[in-house]
Amino acid sequence: LADSKGGDPDKLLVVGAHLDSVAKGPGINDNGSGSSTILEIAEEMSEAKIKPRQKVRFAFWGAEEFGLLGSENYIGQLTDDEVAQHFANLNFDMVASPNYVRFVYDGDGSDTPVAGPAGSAQIEGVFNSYFASQNLATAPTAFDGRSDYGPFIGVGIPAGGLFSGAEGIKTAEQAATYGGTAGAPYDACYHEACDTINNLNTKALFELGDAAAHATLTLAVTRTGFFE
Repeated sequence: LADSKGGDPDKLLVVGAHLDSVAKGPGINDNGSGSSTILEIAEEMSEAKIKPRQKVRFAFWGAEEFGLLGSENYIGQLTDDEVAQHFANLNFDMVASPNYVRFVYDGDGSDTPVAGPAGSAQIEGVFNSYFASQNLATAPTAFDGRSDYGPFIGVGIPAGGLFSGAEGIKTAEQAATYGGTAGAPYDACYHEACDTINNLNTKALFELGDAAAHATLTLAVTRTGFFE
């Protein structure tokens, strides 16, 4: 965990990604892509001398692949008052899949079965508005509990983030919108030995990385919060 020097500690923005991989592979996309993205954001914020309104905590989770153990432990040791101090959680888990889609977590539950806690819809909106400003399409992805946002939404903390796809199969409609290969996995090397440095789509990494930075800065400096 690494905290910004400034910002309101009663409004804590946790920006997270998991460091671990499965034993079978080196985990460069899953999740070197996400952890390197948030490290770069932290370094750029420091270099630019950003003064956040909310305190920003960069979290590099351990043991995600064994059941979200790092993030579960983090949430599990908080008191109710400490949970209430958490402003939001952003999660970045796989953001450079070779056959990618720009998936945004469906905070309002309009396209998937589960909505996030109050405020999650606004986080989804930050991402979607950014991508729209860049003329880049997005697609919703569900809060299915497979990554480290799970413990946060479980205690009512607003959450959101990005995902470029794992073992799921790209549809023809998605291929028409995003390019790539219909009928193939978003990441054929997901949880495999071939998830090496050669398994990254740098175009996806730049596009989703820029969006991650935009959302982090937006939530870090917002004056109005989620409910104005």
